[in-house]
Amino acid sequence: MEGFTGAGFTNERDDLYWLSRVRLNATVTPTRLLSFSVQAQDARVAKKTIGPTGTPFQGTFDLRAAFADIGDAKTRVAARVGRQELAYGEQRLLGHLNWTNTARTFDAARVTIRSSRFQVDLLGGAVVRVLDGQFDKSGNGNRLFGAYGSSAAIVPRSTIEPYIFWKRDRDLRTERNTTDNLNLATIGLRWIGKLPPRIDFGTEMTVQTGALGPDEVKAWAGHWQLRAGAPTRIPLGVTGEYNYASGDADPTDGIRGTFDQLYPTGHEKYGLADQVGWRNIHHLRTGIDVTPIKALLVTANYHSWWLAEQNDALYSAGSAVIARVIGGADSRHVGQEVDVQASRPITPQLQVSGGYAYIFPGAFLKQATPGASYGYPYVMATYVFLADR
Repeated sequence: MEGFTGAGFTNERDDLYWLSRVRLNATVTPTRLLSFSVQAQDARVAKKTIGPTGTPFQGTFDLRAAFADIGDAKTRVAARVGRQELAYGEQRLLGHLNWTNTARTFDAARVTIRSSRFQVDLLGGAVVRVLDGQFDKSGNGNRLFGAYGSSAAIVPRSTIEPYIFWKRDRDLRTERNTTDNLNLATIGLRWIGKLPPRIDFGTEMTVQTGALGPDEVKAWAGHWQLRAGAPTRIPLGVTGEYNYASGDADPTDGIRGTFDQLYPTGHEKYGLADQVGWRNIHHLRTGIDVTPIKALLVTANYHSWWLAEQNDALYSAGSAVIARVIGGADSRHVGQEVDVQASRPITPQLQVSGGYAYIFPGAFLKQATPGASYGYPYVMATYVFLADR
């Protein structure tokens, strides 16, 4: 069960609805180096009265995944071919989006090459469109190719992950109000590790270049995080984080500055309410996580956001435009959010969780929208029929 109050930052636009998702999996392994996997999914929504009731809320019984694995985790070269999830790093650019009811897969081929010091994935494919009432299919112009590497042998106590993605799409709107094809390169590096004493760090920086017809693309984004574990009787962690993604300073100059977050699992990364994504944004977060009793994880976070460019829009976790002031906003400050979540396994098969987020609109949202506050509650139960995951 989830819902919201103040949709579009408008008073009395409130909803509360139910989501269900059932997945059935089958795997056949004729030999150690060859296996075939299939996953069927049925996702439904009930009692939703405001906003869309199709994707990503509903996708009745369909084939979500169907792939063959050649090789295994010990072979120098392995491959996975077919409909599959693609998820790398913290999934800020490429992820399965499992939080949404229908989630995301790709029709893709992926080859993994391993050595004792380094691993690289070479991939190519297209995102699958969930079509309720029709067979889900990929294509429609979008294509994604890339390479994602990983090594824990370069810098002690850390892992470095360089990557490059190339995205192609067609019939997109240019700044000259025509339609043309997109060719976009995303080049970046993720670096995670540990610092003494009890400090974890994570950083990711990426730049984008390319063109959409006559428009030139120049964009970049960054993520920086520190988490310190406290030496207390009750496990406790404190996190500080800053995220940035460039925006478009002038929507008519033929230079596209808005960062494209590709195909992310954007949920909760810039606020639990998912009203903010990694586009045209400055984001500050501080949070704590605590386990007051065994297996009960409680997290609380404070977020504050500012637009990177006042002539650009505020974008959601799914890249949709949330609000924009034509001609430029008077203020960059979007607003603040406070959120809290708790989760606990009840049995090896059953886990329950819940949370609530509340957004206090800033000057930008008060100018661009009616300026009402936004609330987001949810309660969720997940049951795995086979306890061995």
